Amino acid sequence: MSGSGQEARKLWESSWEDGAPVRDTATGVFVDPSKVHLVDHEGRYFKVHGIHMTEPSPQRTPVLFQAGSSARGQRFAGRHAEGIYLSGPSKKVLTPVVSATRAEAVKAGRAAHDIRFYTMATIITGRTSREARDKYEDYRRYVTPEAALAMFSGWTGINFSSWDPDEPIRYMQLDAGTSSALEGFTRLDPERVWTVRELALHNAIGGRGPVFIGAPGEVADALEEWVDETGIDGFNLSYAVTPEAYEDFADLIVPELQERGRYKTRYEPGTLREKLGGDSSWLNDRHPGAAFRRAPYSLQER
Repeated sequence: MSGSGQEARKLWESSWEDGAPVRDTATGVFVDPSKVHLVDHEGRYFKVHGIHMTEPSPQRTPVLFQAGSSARGQRFAGRHAEGIYLSGPSKKVLTPVVSATRAEAVKAGRAAHDIRFYTMATIITGRTSREARDKYEDYRRYVTPEAALAMFSGWTGINFSSWDPDEPIRYMQLDAGTSSALEGFTRLDPERVWTVRELALHNAIGGRGPVFIGAPGEVADALEEWVDETGIDGFNLSYAVTPEAYEDFADLIVPELQERGRYKTRYEPGTLREKLGGDSSWLNDRHPGAAFRRAPYSLQER
């Protein structure tokens, strides 16, 4: 960080430590005006001149999450994202996406692990394997394949209702916003050929992610394998039914993972960015957003 950047950061940190905002009910002073600065932005898409109407958080910039894993999305994420929501039906699909996005981060002057990856997953568990399997079979009784296929058609922009149910799904070039949904079931794992029928049944429970079914130990084994083999940092839990899916996870899976040392037993101190492994509560100096910091100045200086 440049000398002026370090000075700006010290000023910001001191302004927070000194007690801004004041919130003094006795005097009626909420904030020290000398520590309020104008937002003075002129960009390509919008202009902002004035004062932000809410106080800044200790993080200043909120944690920056992104969803999407197309080639264009990977380049954008490599430069800007701190966390990424992914989805893919297999480890083979996710692994190259994670490694390619981390490589993009390095190209952008960041560290490979400046980005945290969380993949979608559905967990169906019980106290025994049989109990978990029975739950899954019960849930499948309520599945409507046509509705699941319509949902996937919405994700991709392809009308699968006109396809034969046993026709293999092929990759086709779409706009960048929808191509990643199709890539996960086609060219990212060319050895696994999905038919329209199989896609509909898979998406009905689990969407674009995996479905882990089993006793707590079996599910924990699968979760560990996915983390270790793909390079992801965690899971974005979906559900077949709610709130039961989350209650089962909390009651059965969390204790198993805690015994293995793979799940926290308490919350770490600090902001969300620090809890996710950030260097500090602020964007680190490798992030391009850090270049936009500036020292605060009083309104009277305008």
